[in-house]
Amino acid sequence: MGVSRREFIRGLGAGAVVPLAGALSAEAARGGDKPNIVFFLIDDLGWADLGCQGSRYYETPNIDRLATEGVRFTDAHTCAANCAPTRASLMSGKYTPRHGVFTVGDPWRGPHHARKLIPVPNNLTLSPDEITIAEALRAAGYVCAHMGKWHLGKPGVAGPLEQGFQVNVGGTHAGSPPGGYFLPNRLRLEGAKKGQYLTDYLTDRAVEFIEENKDRPFFLYLSHYAVHSPLQAKKGLIAKFRDKKPWHEQGNAVYAAMIASVDESVGRVLAKLDALGLADNTIVFFTSDNGGVGYQRTGLRHRGWTDNYPLRGGKGQFYEGGIRVPLIIRWPGVTKPGSTCDVPVITVDFYPTILEMARAKRPEGQKLDGESIVPLLKGSGGLRRKSIFWHFPCYLQASRGQLRTSPVSVIRRGDLKLLWFYEDDHVELYDLREDISEQRDLSKKFPEKAAELHRELKGWLRDVSAPRPKPNPAYRPTKTL
Repeated sequence: MGVSRREFIRGLGAGAVVPLAGALSAEAARGGDKPNIVFFLIDDLGWADLGCQGSRYYETPNIDRLATEGVRFTDAHTCAANCAPTRASLMSGKYTPRHGVFTVGDPWRGPHHARKLIPVPNNLTLSPDEITIAEALRAAGYVCAHMGKWHLGKPGVAGPLEQGFQVNVGGTHAGSPPGGYFLPNRLRLEGAKKGQYLTDYLTDRAVEFIEENKDRPFFLYLSHYAVHSPLQAKKGLIAKFRDKKPWHEQGNAVYAAMIASVDESVGRVLAKLDALGLADNTIVFFTSDNGGVGYQRTGLRHRGWTDNYPLRGGKGQFYEGGIRVPLIIRWPGVTKPGSTCDVPVITVDFYPTILEMARAKRPEGQKLDGESIVPLLKGSGGLRRKSIFWHFPCYLQASRGQLRTSPVSVIRRGDLKLLWFYEDDHVELYDLREDISEQRDLSKKFPEKAAELHRELKGWLRDVSAPRPKPNPAYRPTKTL
């Protein structure tokens, strides 16, 4: 039996802030030994940006340690190739057509006359009608904290405190740290010290939260602004990488230093869990919101500051470099230390997975598009679904005027991936097991298989009532975008 949104709101006080310490007994506060959940979401971290993912330039000993103690997913994906839609899908458990957060800001991203299609209007805010994972966990007795990047609405209207979190540190509508990474910036952070690095500050508050709530089940959503631009890092860490030999196109010392600070953050949080004796009852997630901003092997060619090798593309594109991301989950006593899983998983899977882990009720009326990956974590079985999907009915233009992607929808079934581009109605088909770099389009070689996947994709689009772009009567081709 589910719980309605009205019952959720009545029980939660509609986002009111509650004391972190209360009159609950230690036994009641622990909620029957419900596991704590720490969820690291890193911004713009690429699939190949970790030592455990193969990088020979970046240094991530603490994240690598997490991988040796948990399971590392080699085929994890986000619901979008940029940040806000992925975050909306994480919070709601829904694919993008259901919540309407398709992109960041303007869906045209450039001059309207240069667009062959009229993109679908974009929601800038996650609707208050959504029951977020924080609301579901809070109803199950968890204290929920958001720290870092929110990017789904303004505080006071649709910020973390209005969406189920009792604590919000630094979460606003902003997509990058206003004023940069060195404090004070425009986030107006309480107790900020002049010159302090934002990643360090958020980690300070995170370990304080863990200390203060060690006797009750907690959900800590540590959503770092790093490693999103602007590229700014601590001088000592920059110096560490300045003379290090690049690996492929990975060689930006400032970016490497930003990753190192994220790694320090992970290490400090893990150390606090160890020191308080909480590690064995705490599930840790580590992932990214989209692919890295990097060198493009084909298609759009611009130099970013990392390399998603061997993947094609990067942030803003629906080739693997834009949507395949690192994912590590440590669930003590459940996940096999040092194991890997190559089953494709996607952002919408986190909501039902966390509900099952926390033994929390599934909210009535909250459509969940994902599937719990607990069987994969336990090694007890596979997933029921056949396919996963993406829908991006917008344009995405890089800051230098290059078009990252035009409107596209995507289906992945097994090893096969089909992209349907709307401007000229063409499809591309890739076998990711044989061609992870997406260099060989098989749509002409296997037209029947391409048509089969295309039909399934169209059926899914109908099922989720996905809006599609329409012809632009004002379209005028231009050499410059």
